[in-house]
Amino acid sequence: MSILTNAWVFIPLFGICVFLVVYNQAPRVIDYFFEKSMESREAVFVTLEKMFVEVNKRQMTILLLLCSYGLGALTFLALWPAIIPGLIMGVIVTVLGIRLPKMYVESLWEKHANKAVNQMLDAMTMMANGVKAGLGIAQSMERVSQNTKGALSKEFALVLNKTRLGMTIEDALKEFGDRVQRPDVQMFVTSINILKETGGNIGETFETINQTIRERQKIEKKIDAMTAQGIMQGIIMTAVPFVLMLVFLAIDPNYIKPLFTKPLGWFALLLMFGLQVMGGLAIKKIVNIKV
Repeated sequence: MSILTNAWVFIPLFGICVFLVVYNQAPRVIDYFFEKSMESREAVFVTLEKMFVEVNKRQMTILLLLCSYGLGALTFLALWPAIIPGLIMGVIVTVLGIRLPKMYVESLWEKHANKAVNQMLDAMTMMANGVKAGLGIAQSMERVSQNTKGALSKEFALVLNKTRLGMTIEDALKEFGDRVQRPDVQMFVTSINILKETGGNIGETFETINQTIRERQKIEKKIDAMTAQGIMQGIIMTAVPFVLMLVFLAIDPNYIKPLFTKPLGWFALLLMFGLQVMGGLAIKKIVNIKV
């Protein structure tokens, strides 16, 4: 009798092969997940610090580990005794738990940076008027910081605090440009640093920057309006398969049960999830237009 048709021989041999593969690759997999976890953790800490949010690093580390490995382990236990689906879904949940907190915090930072740029219109007007009235750049920035609230006020206050501690205004502004990497901020920082070295009418420069920012924001709003439909279509197309799966689970669980109990169903779920992620990323790439 062939070995492949003898279950008493094939199953132990297959189990031994799987054990050897897992045993040999386990250190690499563990190191990979550990490295990604630490990268995500450090990125979260750096981004929160940039947004002036103080956190307990020990508590935040525990929370991040629970959101990734903790939820992954719970997912595996929830699907027990279906080991293979549990492993697949546990790994997926773990990877999402590692990536999503970083993506969420970075999205908050993007909103913070966008708010700072949006406030630069009024700030440039105030600084231009201040310079024309005889104030210096630092005094004009302090005037903006005192008379406005929000992201830009905090950024200007940080720049001014650094100058009070002995840093030059050029270096403090350069750090501001490195923190908020937006074309409008870079233009503002570069213009001031160049004019302080070569001389020129700073008030007129601020008015020019104000006009440039205004035109850029008009174009960005027009692009957002034109791509809003594509973004909504991408969200709907990405969500439809998962919504249909939940509907079938509620209406007729036996109809969709093979997806979770058969090897071919597991492969189909994994393939579907991968294609959905690829499609969502492709749509996001298409509708994300940089100005």
